[in-house]
Amino acid sequence: MRDEVRTFVIEQLEDMNYDVEGIDDETTLGPSGVDLESLALADLSVRVEDRYGLKFADDESEQLALMTVGEFTRMVADRVAGSTSGNR
Repeated sequence: MRDEVRTFVIEQLEDMNYDVEGIDDETTLGPSGVDLESLALADLSVRVEDRYGLKFADDESEQLALMTVGEFTRMVADRVAGSTSGNR
């Protein structure tokens, strides 16, 4: 699941016109990494929410900007796995 989420995130960043060459799990989403601004981070969050049926809390946006791509994809994959197992 984590690889699927990571692939989706990278595809969305590319679709949002960010340079994805060289992005790895250690690249931060915010400054000194992908350099997503708050609107772009919100856009990425909405795309992930729509794709995986998740909801990020409003106060998480600042936390997301400090995450690496690896941390973000792991968090999303864990939430998806948690919501899937809760529905059984």
